[in-house]
Amino acid sequence: MILTVTPNPSLDRTYEVPSLDRGEVVRATGERVDPGGKGVNVSRAVAAAGRRTVAVLPLGGAPGALVADLLDAQGIEVAPVPVTGATRSNIALAEADGVLTKINAPGPDLTPAEQENLLDTVRRHAAGADWIVCSGSLPRGLGPAWYAELVARVHAAGLRIALDTSGPALLAALREHPDVVKPNAEELAEAVGRPLTTVGDALKAAEDLRETGARAVLASLGSAGQLLVDADGAWYGTAPVAAVRSNVGAGDASLAGFLVAGGRGPDALASAVAHGAAAVCLPGSVMPTPGDLDPAAVTVTPDIPVDRPLDGAAG
Repeated sequence: MILTVTPNPSLDRTYEVPSLDRGEVVRATGERVDPGGKGVNVSRAVAAAGRRTVAVLPLGGAPGALVADLLDAQGIEVAPVPVTGATRSNIALAEADGVLTKINAPGPDLTPAEQENLLDTVRRHAAGADWIVCSGSLPRGLGPAWYAELVARVHAAGLRIALDTSGPALLAALREHPDVVKPNAEELAEAVGRPLTTVGDALKAAEDLRETGARAVLASLGSAGQLLVDADGAWYGTAPVAAVRSNVGAGDASLAGFLVAGGRGPDALASAVAHGAAAVCLPGSVMPTPGDLDPAAVTVTPDIPVDRPLDGAAG
């Protein structure tokens, strides 16, 4: 079982549009409504892979009730933490050329009692979990050290934890040695405080995060592939993508693929790459099923192409 923790979940509306013209009426060619938040997406991808998952998340108001209903319809066990504020609603505009514009609301302000209830709910549902995944931004009311406290509590219970966040929350959590962190190129650049222009730069940044405290780093580098750096070495994975339809949740699908394949080593990286490549070919934040994957198209190697450029300068 994989338990996910999403401190700031959302109700996500994705509109597919031919192009985005400011000040004009834009007619959508497609529309989706999905439960959102990075941890929620990981649970959705785990469920799509046929594995059990429990999603812990604070929920409030009509949007929160709809998020719970949508997750239940996908066969995901929900462990709700009632909050007085309404769950946020986000909007994504996906253009035909693959450009994505996102409008993310801030989310509710959690009270001290709600914050403690969230941690207690994780504790009550964590027994028997193979992995605990903590993902996404922190809502108002939770300081940057909240993830660090959660990592410490998970390790004290003898469990493994994967963390996908950024900024001060990531840096604070590193001192508690999360088992896996999953930054993208921009988050990786932010964490080390310097721009990244090549895969080699990303490799050095991942190594720096390990020296700071992460036990393993799974880095998504967009079309440049993915990196895994851990105590056993470094591997690089890629897969061809014919056309990007939406990259919403692709990194979350990658993390789910990594964890359902064991969460360690080149085989798990290959699963991460296959899941991420499949996710970007699907609309909105649809998570790939086993039938969407093409494992034969994935290449994983310990030979890192250090001179390969990233998609623009990260950071």
